[in-house]
Amino acid sequence: MNKIDSEIISKNDNNASKLLFNNDDLITALKTVYDPEIPVDIYELGLIYNVDIIDNKTVEIKMTLTAPGCPVAEEMPGWVETAVKTVDGVEDVNVEMVFDPPWDMSLMSEEARLTLNMY
Repeated sequence: MNKIDSEIISKNDNNASKLLFNNDDLITALKTVYDPEIPVDIYELGLIYNVDIIDNKTVEIKMTLTAPGCPVAEEMPGWVETAVKTVDGVEDVNVEMVFDPPWDMSLMSEEARLTLNMY
């Protein structure tokens, strides 16, 4: 389980019962995006730092890459936006690439570690 699970609806705690979509919907969408060089989705890799839902329709995502020089750095935010827009009720998606804090292996889920034999 990724560390952002409990933070996804942080800006909508007062309106959580009115959300048109839920955490699981967003996580499922995020888990469809893979780093093409690593056989683990970006969610389990820990590349998603923060997800906020604004006004119950806009999703703002802060994410990173395993390395700043990643060959798909320009394309991946678009992949994330496209995936999240498939969630019913999402009207707009803003993806911001951040490198602070830098990604490291401690951000990977147990599932990712098992898949990559990193124990």
